[in-house]
Amino acid sequence: MKKELKYYDIILALFAAILLISNLSATKLISFDIFPFGNIITDGGAILFPLAYIFGDVLTEVYGYKYARRAIWTAFGVMLLAVLAFTIVIGLPVAPEYTDQAAFEKILGFFPRIVIASLTAFLVGSFINSYVLAKLKIKTKGQKLWLRLIGSTFVGELLDTTIFALIAFGGILSSSDMVKFIMIGWLFKTGVEIIFLPITYRVIAFIKKAEKLDRYDKHTDFTPFKVDV
Repeated sequence: MKKELKYYDIILALFAAILLISNLSATKLISFDIFPFGNIITDGGAILFPLAYIFGDVLTEVYGYKYARRAIWTAFGVMLLAVLAFTIVIGLPVAPEYTDQAAFEKILGFFPRIVIASLTAFLVGSFINSYVLAKLKIKTKGQKLWLRLIGSTFVGELLDTTIFALIAFGGILSSSDMVKFIMIGWLFKTGVEIIFLPITYRVIAFIKKAEKLDRYDKHTDFTPFKVDV
């Protein structure tokens, strides 16, 4: 009989919600000036998406890779369901009284390349993040939590941001803007992880104590193509 988990379902729900909201926000490019870097281009998803990696870290650190893997696929499924639902609704006949079809399509009409970019980047980045964290936990014998959290995010976010940028905005952004987009997005998301470290530490400590759980993935099958725990 599996151990009853008090907070896993809550963390999973928040994790899935962050992915959905971030993907809705990512269709908008944001441009602003930061001294001394000049004009910075990123997407709206960068505002909230870094929290997905923090939740992913909590899931892996406390519950282990298998539970993190299950959460990743659940969030992925939620996003696919949203894309399917919005696509169907957009294609349905418009009522004569409804005058906002164009606006509805602009906000919720996912561009295929944005969807592909986002979901591909999310899967690769999240699984790499979880894998690196789990392996570092064994390597450090559960010590140096800061190294595990920052190190896994450093690698995962680099792949995530690069894959998303190349698929979503390849041919749209110039080479220089593409490099700037990737670097700024990567450093910003990793920076959020560092800034939130004190909070992440406390959350992890609280959940470990409440769940009476601190899993090590010493004999874990790290294939991403499973959902069992």
